[in-house]
Amino acid sequence: MAPSEHDESRAAGKAVTGGESPSGLRRALSARHLTMIAVGGSIGTGLFVASGATVAQAGPGGALLGYALIGIMVYFLMTSLGELAAAMPVSGSFSTYGARYVEEGFGFALGWNYWYNWAVTVAVDLVAAQLVMAYWFPDIPGVYWSALFLAITFGLNALSARGFGEAEFWFALIKVVAVLAFVVMGVMMLLGIIRGGETGGLANWTVGDAPFAGGFAALIGVAMVVGFSFQGTELIGIAAGESKDPARNLPRAVRQVFWRILLFYVMAILVIGLLIPYTDPQLLRTEVTDVSVSPFALIFERAGLLAAASVMNAVVLTSVLSAGNSGMYAATRMLYSLARDGKAPAVFGRVTGNGVPLWALVATTVVAALCFFSFIFSPKAVYVWLLNTSGMTGFIAWLGIAISHYRFRRGYVAQGRNLADLPYVSPFFPFGPIFAFALCLVITLGQNYQAFLQDRIDWGGVVATYVGIPLFLLIWLGYRLVRGSRFVSYRDMRFPDARARSEYLDTALRGGAVTETR
Repeated sequence: MAPSEHDESRAAGKAVTGGESPSGLRRALSARHLTMIAVGGSIGTGLFVASGATVAQAGPGGALLGYALIGIMVYFLMTSLGELAAAMPVSGSFSTYGARYVEEGFGFALGWNYWYNWAVTVAVDLVAAQLVMAYWFPDIPGVYWSALFLAITFGLNALSARGFGEAEFWFALIKVVAVLAFVVMGVMMLLGIIRGGETGGLANWTVGDAPFAGGFAALIGVAMVVGFSFQGTELIGIAAGESKDPARNLPRAVRQVFWRILLFYVMAILVIGLLIPYTDPQLLRTEVTDVSVSPFALIFERAGLLAAASVMNAVVLTSVLSAGNSGMYAATRMLYSLARDGKAPAVFGRVTGNGVPLWALVATTVVAALCFFSFIFSPKAVYVWLLNTSGMTGFIAWLGIAISHYRFRRGYVAQGRNLADLPYVSPFFPFGPIFAFALCLVITLGQNYQAFLQDRIDWGGVVATYVGIPLFLLIWLGYRLVRGSRFVSYRDMRFPDARARSEYLDTALRGGAVTETR
């Protein structure tokens, strides 16, 4: 069988990356970096600010069910990604897996979709940082803060992969401490050890229509919000290509995802639902500009922590900077991988002496500079606009993971290979990827279903919400028409040889030719 374009571009090695590259990416991320990258990706402003709104909309039981259901879906996705990434740890994981195990154009569209997703998300986070900083410095123009944080984020990513990993480790640690402190304090309030929880407890689960308020429609609405909150957990797949001993560290990080979801999300939502009645009007406010209405801040204040709003503002700022830092890294590595595979200009595949794809980083930074539109328009308007244009792309990436893993496993078994040769095997196949795909598809298509139920359809809102889907399909179909790509059959799939995986990693990182088996 003639090798596909994907395999040819891999074999081209240094020709694709540009002959000026003194070295390839380096495995500089340790186990603690991988763990905290996954943690940082799964704890964002959605938990700190928007979690109260989920309780208000669906009741304490509905919110808890929504977080648990989406948490299970995300865990299934991470076990799927863990199997793929441990078997073939490459920087542009989603694009590479999609091209190898689904269809070349599918991988192409998935890669550009993911790069755009995180490049624009960096801009979103930089505008959010303006809004957060206005809490302390209302008279200073927000664009100054965006410029400062953009420079910091660029600098952290320009140093090395380890520089990014260290920054993300400490960013994530702050968020972990904040959530743990919140859960511990909430439990102590419920037990009467700390004052403030006297009116809470199971009584809040019987107020009004609790524990489930709003019915199925409210649960779907909560699922959409929760899905956005979890986006970023898949970053360990991007970081796999630069991690030390990925065959051992990746499965360990994936296994810990379940406990992080249980502790950081389910426990936090349970505490909120027990301490604050879902009818409390303050839970309905979710503006990042007013963290004093965050359920975290409300409960800290009830416990007597008068500086709760300032503390939570600092935590939200950390969360925003962490997301921006991770987004810059993810987008840069994806663009680098696309260039290595001949699907983006070769200049983006060049790396510096310390293993950083500098030109890919510069291109991502240029897109992130969309945040400076806030100098012309309202920061809030720019924030909402950027958020809407990037919202769908994260779910498309998740769908791509589920499809790629399903076909990878089917092809692996169809060729008579032994699953014991894989460094990590997802224990939930085939149910896991099928369940994740189905639920993710429902959430994706139902993101703005309310718009179609109104007397007059808000076509502007519909276009902003769903534009990512036709754009993805156009890129995919356009590639198929131009390149004539076809779906990869199970018998034609190519897999790295299990006994030569370490050699594969070293060679691929250096940009050399890769030996694979069928």
